[in-house]
Amino acid sequence: MTARTQWVLLAYRIPREPSTPRIAVWRRLKRLGVAQLGDGLVALPLDARTREQLEWFADEIRQAEGEAMLWLAQPASAAQERSLVKQLAAARAAEYRLVVSEAESLTTASRRTIQRLRRELRRINRRDYFPPPERTGAKAAVEALAARAQQVAEDREVSRP
Repeated sequence: MTARTQWVLLAYRIPREPSTPRIAVWRRLKRLGVAQLGDGLVALPLDARTREQLEWFADEIRQAEGEAMLWLAQPASAAQERSLVKQLAAARAAEYRLVVSEAESLTTASRRTIQRLRRELRRINRRDYFPPPERTGAKAAVEALAARAQQVAEDREVSRP
């Protein structure tokens, strides 16, 4: 029997007013790449980093006069786990497709644009717990754009009198 992944869950409630802490927590959780299991219940695969980050969120929520509990768990069935993994991978795949779309829509790009796309890839990678195939394509699309930009720059240098 294959061992299933352990998960860290954050169950939380934040007062509606003021709304700023609630919105800030949700945005930061989204940047972390959590799986939304229900209203006020999110999950991440368990490792030292994800556990620590959700512990910080729990502290932040309590400071905002909310309630937060951290749980360590594992889905009751392999099907439930596959569904959770699929949800996380699909969310990252969509983000990678946006990067590919932008990189492929440009015939060439400035160094600044390439750096921005590489930063975006790094941000996505940090929350990519179950890498989808789109990850490789996104990296390749950004590097192809960088190569085209480099070629344009070299061609300009050669054509200068």
